[in-house]
Amino acid sequence: MNIKTLGNNHSILDQYLAEIRDINIQTDPLRFRDNLNRIGELFAYEISKEMEFEVQDVQTPLGVAKVPKLKSQPVLATILRAGLAMHNGLLRVFDRAENCFISAFRKYTEGGKFEIEFEYMASPSLNNKVVILSDPMLASGKSMEIGYEALFSKGKPAHIHMVAIIASEEGVNYVKEKIKADNVTLWLGAVDPEMTPKSYIVPGLGDAGDLAFGEKIDSK
Repeated sequence: MNIKTLGNNHSILDQYLAEIRDINIQTDPLRFRDNLNRIGELFAYEISKEMEFEVQDVQTPLGVAKVPKLKSQPVLATILRAGLAMHNGLLRVFDRAENCFISAFRKYTEGGKFEIEFEYMASPSLNNKVVILSDPMLASGKSMEIGYEALFSKGKPAHIHMVAIIASEEGVNYVKEKIKADNVTLWLGAVDPEMTPKSYIVPGLGDAGDLAFGEKIDSK
């Protein structure tokens, strides 16, 4: 697995990361969603550099230009619901991409502990396609692992790009241990050192899904 952390190189991404973490800015859900959207666009731009292009003739008003174009569009897969805002950013860049939606949830047990369980997936065939799997927070890493495994029920992708805006060190190590395939790239915005007992990243930003779409009542 190849790991790329965009926050290691200073760019406008740092500004967006600062805003989604800031408790004073988080009170505006529209701004929060817009920043997730813009971060998704930045990830899409960076991922596009890893994809295959082919030169094609394009007719202009004055002649024919030979220009590189994407050889094929990726499939954009997201883990609901927190991934929706970032997914829209990826989709604005890869605007002809097919889409895949994965539903997973926290199943609570006595004592407040929980497991991540796969629930539903709507997807085209993924056989021999490039897939971009996004989830804004990579905390324990279990959601990303479940999303990754679910993809193979729809075919064998040629390459899988996994995207998370903020990850915990523990989550990154978990994913590295569980997913050893060579055709996988993990894209991160920033990596934080700790997690709470309830698997929230510290310092993190809180619950991305709640900040984007409002608080929910978890199933227990």
